[in-house]
Amino acid sequence: MPKTAYLAKHFSSSELKKKYLKSKDSVEARRWHLLWKISLGWTIKNSALAVGCSYSYGQKILSRYNLYGEEGVKNCKNQTSNHARGKKRLLSQRQLEKLTRAIENKPPDGGIWTGTKVARWIETETGKEKVWNQRGWDYLKKCGYSWQSPRPTHKKADKLEQEIFKANLPLKVEKLEQENPGVQIDLWFFDEHRIGLKPILKKVWSKIGNRPEAVVQHRYEWLYVYGFVKPKTGETLWYLIPRVNTNWLNLVDRQFAIDAGVSNQKKLSW
Repeated sequence: MPKTAYLAKHFSSSELKKKYLKSKDSVEARRWHLLWKISLGWTIKNSALAVGCSYSYGQKILSRYNLYGEEGVKNCKNQTSNHARGKKRLLSQRQLEKLTRAIENKPPDGGIWTGTKVARWIETETGKEKVWNQRGWDYLKKCGYSWQSPRPTHKKADKLEQEIFKANLPLKVEKLEQENPGVQIDLWFFDEHRIGLKPILKKVWSKIGNRPEAVVQHRYEWLYVYGFVKPKTGETLWYLIPRVNTNWLNLVDRQFAIDAGVSNQKKLSW
């Protein structure tokens, strides 16, 4: 029978359990968990296996706890040190603010900002002979930017018309409800799409929280998707058809009415 490990009586078994459950540091929580298991009579080997650490690590934690009590359980890596670490700053706070203002506009070549272009900007600003491109990435992040894929926006889209439509939609639904008392009005959105859209989108740097947009050129294969979506619930209905014309649209409309459950007490608007 394995020998029971010696555990100093700094805390009772129930106190060790409370410290394990209440610890906000993941490293310290694992150590308290290990000690609690040992206080219940578990061997060091089985306790270490239960909490997911090695046998030698379990021995080390037990030894430190027996010698120093609670201090031996603390995660020393959380303590700050005075020695310098990380990369040396290339820009002062004033220069960093200047860079933040600069990247809100287009770069000198009229394209988009990249880590390479920021590195060249830093060279010009500081007079340094060589700034590695990776430091440009670092400073884009310092300025609150992230590496994102643009959201495709059709070149014919009109944002003003979109906003007007959003503002008027609730009024249209309310009018339909008034014209049809006692009838359930379900609002659906419909669109058709030719399968084969192949835009090539590359990631760009954009302010965190704002997703960029990119105008794309559509390319098609000759197969169509008719899609209906109900915004209130997220319900969707899809129909694959070979072409777009009045006859096919009528067929899809009739099938959609059946699938959506149209009746005298339920009308649809899309």
